[in-house]
Amino acid sequence: MGKKLISFLISTRFTAILFILFPLSMGIGTFVESYYNTTTARILIYNSWWFELMMIFFVINFGFNIKRYNLFSFKKWPVLLLHISWILIILGAGITRYIGFEGVMPIRENTSSNTFLSEKTFLTVYVDGEKNGQTLRKSLEDDLLISEKTKNYFNWNYDFNDQDFSIEYIDFLENVKEDLIQDLNGEDYLKIVEASGGSRHDHYLKSGQVTSIHNVLFALNNDTKGAININFIDGKLFINSPFEGNYMRMSDQMQGDLIINSNQPLILRSLYNAAGLQFVFPENIINGKFQIIKSDDEVTQQDGLFVKISTNGESQVVGLLGGKGIVNQPKKVKVGNLDFSLKYGSLEKPLPFEIKLNDFIAEKYPGTEKSYSSFMSKVTVIDDTSFDYDIYMNNILNHRGYRFFQASFDPDEKGTVLSVNHDYFGTLITYIGYFLLYIGLLGIMFFGKTRFKDLTIRLEKVKIKKDAITMIIMILCSTAFYAQNDHQHIETVLNQNDSLIINRPVSVEHAADFGSLVIQDSGGRMKPLNTFASELLRKVSKSDTYKELNADQVLISITKNPLVWYNVPFIYLKRGNDSIRKIAGRNKKEKYASFVDFFDDDGNYKISSQLEESYKASLPNQFQKDFIELDRRVNLLFSAFEGKILRIFPIPNHSNNKWVSFSDIQPNDFNGVDSLYVKNVLPLYFGSLENDIETGDYNNSTKLLESIKGFQTKYGSDVLPSEDKIKAEILYNKYDVFKKLFSWYMYVGTLMFTFLIFQIFNENKYIKFLIKVSKYTIVGLFVLHTIGLLARAYVSGHAPWSDAYESMIYVAWATVGMGLAFSRKSNLTIAATSFVSSMILMIAHWNWMDPEIANLVPVLDSYWLMIHVSVIVGSYGPFTLGMILGIVSLILIIITNEKNKKKIKLNLEELTIINELSLTVGLIMLTIGNFLGGQWANESWGRYWGWDPKETWALISIMIYAFVLHMRLIPGLKGKWMFNIMSIIAFSSIMMTYFGVNFYLTGLHSYASGDKVITPDFVYYSGAFVFLLGFFSYFKYNKYFK
Repeated sequence: MGKKLISFLISTRFTAILFILFPLSMGIGTFVESYYNTTTARILIYNSWWFELMMIFFVINFGFNIKRYNLFSFKKWPVLLLHISWILIILGAGITRYIGFEGVMPIRENTSSNTFLSEKTFLTVYVDGEKNGQTLRKSLEDDLLISEKTKNYFNWNYDFNDQDFSIEYIDFLENVKEDLIQDLNGEDYLKIVEASGGSRHDHYLKSGQVTSIHNVLFALNNDTKGAININFIDGKLFINSPFEGNYMRMSDQMQGDLIINSNQPLILRSLYNAAGLQFVFPENIINGKFQIIKSDDEVTQQDGLFVKISTNGESQVVGLLGGKGIVNQPKKVKVGNLDFSLKYGSLEKPLPFEIKLNDFIAEKYPGTEKSYSSFMSKVTVIDDTSFDYDIYMNNILNHRGYRFFQASFDPDEKGTVLSVNHDYFGTLITYIGYFLLYIGLLGIMFFGKTRFKDLTIRLEKVKIKKDAITMIIMILCSTAFYAQNDHQHIETVLNQNDSLIINRPVSVEHAADFGSLVIQDSGGRMKPLNTFASELLRKVSKSDTYKELNADQVLISITKNPLVWYNVPFIYLKRGNDSIRKIAGRNKKEKYASFVDFFDDDGNYKISSQLEESYKASLPNQFQKDFIELDRRVNLLFSAFEGKILRIFPIPNHSNNKWVSFSDIQPNDFNGVDSLYVKNVLPLYFGSLENDIETGDYNNSTKLLESIKGFQTKYGSDVLPSEDKIKAEILYNKYDVFKKLFSWYMYVGTLMFTFLIFQIFNENKYIKFLIKVSKYTIVGLFVLHTIGLLARAYVSGHAPWSDAYESMIYVAWATVGMGLAFSRKSNLTIAATSFVSSMILMIAHWNWMDPEIANLVPVLDSYWLMIHVSVIVGSYGPFTLGMILGIVSLILIIITNEKNKKKIKLNLEELTIINELSLTVGLIMLTIGNFLGGQWANESWGRYWGWDPKETWALISIMIYAFVLHMRLIPGLKGKWMFNIMSIIAFSSIMMTYFGVNFYLTGLHSYASGDKVITPDFVYYSGAFVFLLGFFSYFKYNKYFK
């Protein structure tokens, strides 16, 4: 029995079970974390005994597989390294969890600290008593991982001086506060509310005691010299203040004076002002007790732990406030002649040295208030040898085994919060595992006797066989073309406003000069006006032009004569939503509405009620989303009407390089001649422009534009982009290459696919020529795609994969690149990837992805972005290719008959080998990219793995594809049908990793997500398609290929 069990535990069948259960558990964990919280997910899954047992079984399996497949052979060294690396990674994770520790370290400027707060929460109990006249203390402490959503239990049983006692778990509440609850058996309290620091604070004055509130003393029924005394006499409240002051009754605005050292009736719900403090007594004295309750109106960061203390026949339930990063004073109770002091929360742990914060610097993007480009802590490490150091994102302090990372900062920017990590051996062993993994993954492609090299040899043999016979392949192929239903619109004569716009336009050349003016957007990005003009037309009207006017001409016309544009039908109306057209007063066939169509005669916004309902909806339906999109178009157009987008004037010597528009200029922004200039240059410019339009000579207007550019250079040169970058961005906007590539890839890919089908029936030189032309056209489009990515990188100043839109266009590029890499082996591959890339680019230009170039959040401003994201997102290309080849292979199986069986078999073998090679390349890239991300996380915030949904789903995808590639070793899962159907199904994990995590789960990767969306219908249709494809191909495969 024992031998059978051991044999099963090291078998490939059990390994397959682990490869299914482990990613399934992790996937469930990500949803548990999203719906509840991270702690709940850790309790139920990630930190559970059965989850860790699976990792131990993995180590055992990897170890036995080294022996089973004789991996110590030199020819198999890459595979040996892979198995050893996974063992080390799991071992390192265990050391990190059970030996390493972490926490946070808040420090204010010009202060030092040698302690930090633990990441784990602890229950600490001190038991005090006496023995033979001597004071004794017993200390108890243990870390707790508990959640409101799970079943929690612990029961400590100890004795003190031969007296037994127990501490038993009762309840746990998250996000709580301690508040006064009415209780007839309680004590007298008077509530006082003050608003120092701009936020409300509640305090309670206890009868007979003195309370200090911001260094002002208050006493209730306890006359105290120097305090504001409140006394309850004959059923009435009186106030006696040692400070002058006043009050205002809020109900009727009645005002009065607070006379020094004089008993006056206290007026409830009145705003008192004395001793520099504003305060209100909202209600009369109440009897009550303080209790821990749920806080529904605010986030408190504190939890409530309730325990029962029992000893010597007595019991008492005690509520404790605490939480992660919080250290409260112990709560003292006396039970059964023993004194207990209890506290719950983080522990204050000592460091073997001190850190002093000399200065905290928070840099913002130019002209913004809360858009941070970076933040840095300038510290001094006080040790035997002291030294200064700068800690900022992606630049850590490593000293004596402790690593410090920039985690957060205080709202007033006068204090920092550092993340502290101590995990030398866990990190070392894990990093060794990572590097062995990278070497092994690269090794299987180029060295030794590996499956990858064997597949390339087999592919060459299949190609030779194919060249020796005539191929006849019948493929059922249907291509769904993106049809656009053009509504005919019969235009009447141009109205007066339209005539003013169309018949008196600014010349294209001068409009281009205007478009090259640099502005500062709301996020602090410096960009040419042409960029805003292009975004305005594309987002508001869904077009690159208005009639024959380009984007620059439209913007200059709007800026010059905004009132004229109020009545121009310029706002795009989405097809199918007749409610919007009815509100705007437009018929069902009209595609555009004017700005004034959405306001009634009194100036009220007609869609305000629909918007209120839409914005309140947690998951808006399509009808509500249409109104939200319309509102964004209307507001974007209004921002152009207002002219506030023209932030073209840099404020001289501004600390944050702020630029302002004509309408935003404040009296103190500019002085002397500069003040006169900024107030008059635009009116002068537009006045001159009116005359220049008539004469056709724009010399005067051009000089005024040049003077504005000179003003920008004089006062804004620190943030002003170079001329080359401005020209590059204007060209990027003009050609909009990625939007055009969508249709070009689709047309060429579809044509090439069609030519390949014709070649099956009638192979001749003309078809070969057309296939070659199609192939080289796709190569040309790929080069154009590459140039577009490089241009976006140059314009933005960072790698072009930092948000959802950029990563999509990069995935499309990687997909075509993967197809070209295999184009020598199969023309079908390049045709398929071209078409798939067109679909990816189409999705990238859907409404919920914004192609606008934006500034990076601080954590992304790192060389790790270039390495980690490029590799991991690039892996989606090979996986997409594998999914397409899987579909084509199953279609081939479905159309197989007795006549074409032999030829189909050769093509099926070729496509399956290419599929396996592609998935192998994708798995190598995804694995390297994911663990490079772990290193990035470790260098940024001190944790190489934190069960964030994005990294977790990437690991799930790694395990799923590893399982797919190892199915050939498992009896019952071998065969081309199983491999190809699984290559399609496995792609759903990539879709979840890329889309699902961003839009349905919560985590650190918010910088890559768009608006939360309802699952599109095509997801369900795709699932049904895969099921039917697998169902019908299964029977044909059994009939002809098994």
